[in-house]
Amino acid sequence: MISLGFLTNEKYVEIPEISNQYEKLETYKNELEKLNQYNRQILKDLEEKIKNSDDVHLEQINEEIAVLRKVIDQNTAELEQVIKKLSQMEPDP
Repeated sequence: MISLGFLTNEKYVEIPEISNQYEKLETYKNELEKLNQYNRQILKDLEEKIKNSDDVHLEQINEEIAVLRKVIDQNTAELEQVIKKLSQMEPDP
């Protein structure tokens, strides 16, 4: 009987753990989306600076743009993975 109670409790504990993982992934996805949006806005602003600038530091701005594009690409790939994992974990209604 003790074993049965232990197994029952163990299964009961796993359900909130899965739900908690889902919620954490959902939160992470939302934060990644915000970060991606923010980085895209910075990229857009930097590109505008180049268009409207006669600044001698254009090379530095171009380097910043290259780094931002790389970060955005990495964040987008991570976001796609998180969305895929969330869809696989999606709780039944």
